[in-house]
Amino acid sequence: MKKKRCSRGASFRLLALVLVAIMAYSGYKLWQAYGDYKAEAEMHSAVMEYKPVPEQIVNQSVIDLQAKYSDVVGWLTVPGTRIDYPFVQAEDNDRYLRGDLDGNYALAGTLFMDCRCAPDFTSQNTIIYGHHMKNGSMFGTLKSFADNEFFGKNQSGTIFLPRQTLTLEFLAYMVVKSTEQQIYSTELNLDYVKQNARQYRDIRLTGEDRLVTLSTCSYEFDNARMVLIARVT
Repeated sequence: MKKKRCSRGASFRLLALVLVAIMAYSGYKLWQAYGDYKAEAEMHSAVMEYKPVPEQIVNQSVIDLQAKYSDVVGWLTVPGTRIDYPFVQAEDNDRYLRGDLDGNYALAGTLFMDCRCAPDFTSQNTIIYGHHMKNGSMFGTLKSFADNEFFGKNQSGTIFLPRQTLTLEFLAYMVVKSTEQQIYSTELNLDYVKQNARQYRDIRLTGEDRLVTLSTCSYEFDNARMVLIARVT
């Protein structure tokens, strides 16, 4: 009987140690997440002074931001969401995946344009990537367009370039594989979009229209991505 009591005592101590370890690890992960979100919020707050003013012929704030951060291309705003950020373009698609504007490691990364696309938005399809952050920052609110009512009410966004302002007319919301070349190409397949979109608005596209695809992670299946597609006007 004594041996059994000792054995139980050892088991309880082991269980207690495991629980303490789990709690410690969970606490560390929460602390780490807080630090990541805090860093993103601080960077966002710092650049908000450069947010462009609508209806300007020259977006001087974007020019000023480019003087500080040479990789900045422009500023993206999507009303009804928390998407209100500058975006960049580098020689590859890795630099800003986990890096902030200062070149430091950042879990949230920076919104960035696909390196294959023309920075003046003359590509038939310009792709802008952003992380799906759980606190709704970066492209975390892109998922709002999955809702039919939200998609219907929120039809446009804005891209501010140094000397031009572009209006985005949203036409489709989709969930696709990260390897889907019908979407992740500088030549987007419009027929594929129309046939597979979860939300679609028929705006009578032509072969001359320029498109923008906003892309972030989805967790519906392995390597899933949600995309919001717009026409540039």
